[in-house]
Amino acid sequence: MINISLENSEHQALVQSYIDTLSNSDLESLKAATPQLTISALVDGRGMACPMPLLKTKVALRSVQPSESVYILATDPNSQTDLAAFCQQAGLQLLLSTATNEESTDSLEKLDTIFHLIITKTNGN
Repeated sequence: MINISLENSEHQALVQSYIDTLSNSDLESLKAATPQLTISALVDGRGMACPMPLLKTKVALRSVQPSESVYILATDPNSQTDLAAFCQQAGLQLLLSTATNEESTDSLEKLDTIFHLIITKTNGN
């Protein structure tokens, strides 16, 4: 079960809309990793160059309790790699790392790749 517990209703709706677009295999992987998932923070790093999504994630992790998760959106492909390495270094649990395509707001491009990551804070952090 995925529980989205964000104070901002727009952020809550945004995360829910992205969760609704995840593939069945991604959802099954999440359920297998943790039967009870609570998303308590959102990092919207779309349009930000690396390392900004990573830095914003570090700040967001300070506000969540152990076993709570941060949902991260990023468009910079380096962010996906950097965040995975950060999780491994810091002992955090990376529950999801996937990409979807979304219509671009830039008229020159048809699609933007959106990287979705869910990181859970562990007791040691």
